[in-house]
Amino acid sequence: MQELVPRFEKATGHKVVITYGLAAALKRQIDAGEPFDLAILTPQFIDDGIEKGRLVRESRTELARAGMAMAIRKGAAKPDVKTTEALKRTLLASPAIGFAKEGAAGTYFVGLIDRLALARDLQAKLRPVATGFDVAAAVAKGDASLGIMPLSEILPAPGVEVLGLFPSDVQSYLIMVSATRRDSPRSPVAGELVKLLMSPTTLAVLKSNGMER
Repeated sequence: MQELVPRFEKATGHKVVITYGLAAALKRQIDAGEPFDLAILTPQFIDDGIEKGRLVRESRTELARAGMAMAIRKGAAKPDVKTTEALKRTLLASPAIGFAKEGAAGTYFVGLIDRLALARDLQAKLRPVATGFDVAAAVAKGDASLGIMPLSEILPAPGVEVLGLFPSDVQSYLIMVSATRRDSPRSPVAGELVKLLMSPTTLAVLKSNGMER
């Protein structure tokens, strides 16, 4: 959005005001009645807004996805996470693991370690925090040896680097979906922005930011 919205503003003359945050937190703001024109959230929150009549079903658009990944402090040793068995060994050997407790990556990770029967062994090592920014900061400071985040959130974060994506047999994706507010007078303009975000010219920007269509 930081790269593409200025293009939209220059081409159309419209000014876009963006509020960034966890999807869960933004959904609470929507439910509380805060005004907006376009929501970009994870699928379950968009679909809930549609069912409650706050979002327009016909406007629902899947914009992009990012694979779940692990961050380490920049320059730190890179343990093996290429297979699920290697991942399990690395998780068990990690002193502290950070994740956003309400974020898509955090929800995925808690479910994953339960499926892998690691939840009990890892319980004392888990460091749930508020946001992905906090996860990256904890890893950069050394408060967590691993950070669980979507690839797209690791790449721009200072002081950290990508250890790797989760193995394909346990991989999941952060999917970003847009929809317009039902009673927004600016729905047509919001629709123009979505068209730009979905245009072929944005693929290179998505890729450079760790996302794909």
